Amino acid sequence: MPRSRNLVASRRRRRKIINQAKGYWGKRKNVYTIAKNAVEKGLLYQYRDRKTRKRNFRRLWITRINAAARQNGTTYAKLIHGLKENEIDINRKMLADLAVHDPETFTEIVKAAES
Repeated sequence: MPRSRNLVASRRRRRKIINQAKGYWGKRKNVYTIAKNAVEKGLLYQYRDRKTRKRNFRRLWITRINAAARQNGTTYAKLIHGLKENEIDINRKMLADLAVHDPETFTEIVKAAES
């Protein structure tokens, strides 16, 4: 019995990697073995940076809240402590958004946290 090779499936597997490498520079986009390494590395970066993006946004929100809190005569740490003490449940993303787009409401929240 002759040896059977599944050329359709192996070509499809290689084509999938080459398609994922679209836009890469040089041989990374059209030589399978090089493209495979580049795509795998890219997928690792993608996985890692999904986690990093969350950290970066939290840092940005905290920076914005701190800047707005200092304009209102307090600090970030005192504001967050006051919010917890007064059982005001608002997350940092919303606080940062209020600090940037609605300073009057943010000032009211600061006053409520201080009382």
